[in-house]
Amino acid sequence: MSAQQPLWQPSAERIAASNMTAFRGAVAARWGATLPGYDALWRWSVDHPEQFWQSVWDFGGVVASKPAERVLTGGDRMPGARWFSGARLNYAENMLKRQDDAEAMVFWSENGTRRAVSFAETRLQVGAVAAALAAAGVAAGDRVAGFMPNMPETIIAMLGAATIGAVWTSCSPDFGVQGVLDRFGQVQPKVLFAVDGYFYGGKEIDCRGKIAEIVAKLPTLAQLVIVPYLRAAPDIANLAGAVTYARFMGAGREPAFAQLPFDHPLFIMYSSGTTGAPKCIVHGAGGSLLQHLKEHQLHTDVKPNDRLFYFTTCGWMMWNWLASGLAAGATLILFDGSPFHPSGNALFDIAQRERMTILGTSAKYIASLEKAGIKPTATHDLGPLKALLSTGSPLAPEHFDYVYRDIKADLQLSSISGGTDIISCFALGNPVGPVWRGELQTRGLGMAVDVFDDDGRPVTAGQGELVCTKPFPCMPIGFWNDPDGKKYHSAYFAKFPNIWHHGDFAEITAHGGVVITGRSDAVLNPGGVRIGTAEIYRQVEAFDDVLEAICIGQDWQSDVRVVLFVRLRDGKTLTDELAATIRKRIRDNCTPRHVPAKIVVVADIPRTISGKITELAVRDVVHGRMVKNREALANPEALDLYKDMPEMRS
Repeated sequence: MSAQQPLWQPSAERIAASNMTAFRGAVAARWGATLPGYDALWRWSVDHPEQFWQSVWDFGGVVASKPAERVLTGGDRMPGARWFSGARLNYAENMLKRQDDAEAMVFWSENGTRRAVSFAETRLQVGAVAAALAAAGVAAGDRVAGFMPNMPETIIAMLGAATIGAVWTSCSPDFGVQGVLDRFGQVQPKVLFAVDGYFYGGKEIDCRGKIAEIVAKLPTLAQLVIVPYLRAAPDIANLAGAVTYARFMGAGREPAFAQLPFDHPLFIMYSSGTTGAPKCIVHGAGGSLLQHLKEHQLHTDVKPNDRLFYFTTCGWMMWNWLASGLAAGATLILFDGSPFHPSGNALFDIAQRERMTILGTSAKYIASLEKAGIKPTATHDLGPLKALLSTGSPLAPEHFDYVYRDIKADLQLSSISGGTDIISCFALGNPVGPVWRGELQTRGLGMAVDVFDDDGRPVTAGQGELVCTKPFPCMPIGFWNDPDGKKYHSAYFAKFPNIWHHGDFAEITAHGGVVITGRSDAVLNPGGVRIGTAEIYRQVEAFDDVLEAICIGQDWQSDVRVVLFVRLRDGKTLTDELAATIRKRIRDNCTPRHVPAKIVVVADIPRTISGKITELAVRDVVHGRMVKNREALANPEALDLYKDMPEMRS
């Protein structure tokens, strides 16, 4: 197809029936706005934020015991703007509006087990968990943690915590002990929900040993709740004070939803830990709810009875995003395991069986499907599937072609981009607009997204720094243990005053779409999963033979691979045994995605005059790019060691 033609356009019937069209009509009628199309709606949404976000509240049917006294206080101050002051609501109550016997969640395990929970059952189980948490001494503002797979019990536990105003935080069970403690250790949870084990790649992985180590170093923990998964009745005798999920929860009951301020803390998410321990990002209930309602109902066209799936773990923000689909009355399809076991068709088998309407995954997974020769269009009935979402890393233009050629031709392909920082997206899909090859369809409604040069001026053509120039409700309410807000300000507002700087290189296209060309910082991104180098360094530097290390992400075969450079003690060599031991330690204490694809010995590591290693400079040299400000380095000659390395070409 010609590059001047879109890969897909929605039919007139689909446009007319969309939530986006209904919303645009409601906005025009209520506010007297002239909105001939999506571009006009987006412009209006960023120019009139109070009217726009009140319209999202109304269109999404937000349940609140008290309306806001004012939608926006503080104008354009970032941080400092306050949303929906005076409103009282509960996130979980908004997730549980639907109360019938239809399926709320359908869970598939890698081993082929299927379980379903109705909306009515979900509500009663949430009420039981909330009551049990309160009985265990959990109060509003206390933290409840999950070391859990993507299964119904995890969402129910999260909603139980939200019901009483507790703050939920989670890691997936493939995290190593230190990775968990680096996160949960900072936020001091009072209750921990943990799974006895999980399935991956045809193997059973027991988690009880790791749980014992984690619990021993969480002194604030008052209760450990074990959720059976590998075994119906796991042996928990060696986990002191532990109770099973069923015993903890007891009988179902109607939930009593605490009515809380709009910005009451709901989730604690974690940064990648690039420069030290991961930052603890606190997201508010109202902002998360409104943003997800907008992204689901408007940008993804989620409606009651849609069947929504995202391939995610509980260590990624897309899990929180998926869970919020309950507010639209959709059925959530949950999966835990390897998407390539027993074959690359595993997720499409589920899509066909469950008549999935929206399928979300990562760009890396789509690339892997093509490499594996998977062609669902020839093997599966995906008739109900109306949208495919991709995130985690930019979706390459050739993978747009693959989706339309080998998955489904009539499909809204939404490459979306945002992050843990905002628990949502800056750029995403548009069900009433075309899909252009290699482009994210649009900037999100209500998000004043722009591209700046290094001097803070808008870029009219070409790439620059992705920014947001006006406040939005899902901005973090702060960082944990950051009472003066310095860490929060430094993370997003230090580069451009009063402007959200996201750290992505991006371009606004002639179609009003967005192209993301990668991170502008040193965060690694293999398979679309953000990884902090500091987490890797903490493991590598424990080896006596390794004096120091530096880690980068190398662009490789439409993805990013992790490359670890090590400087060894005099007389030491990188044997196969040492390399294997390094990889094992990283895998055991971080996650499999942290494991370097390459480990290369170097004689020196470049540093700034202040003594900091320079990952960005090394990355630029490896990719053949010019390094700026070499004069800022104490040993600039060290950069030459990384130029044209044979190891980087295979």
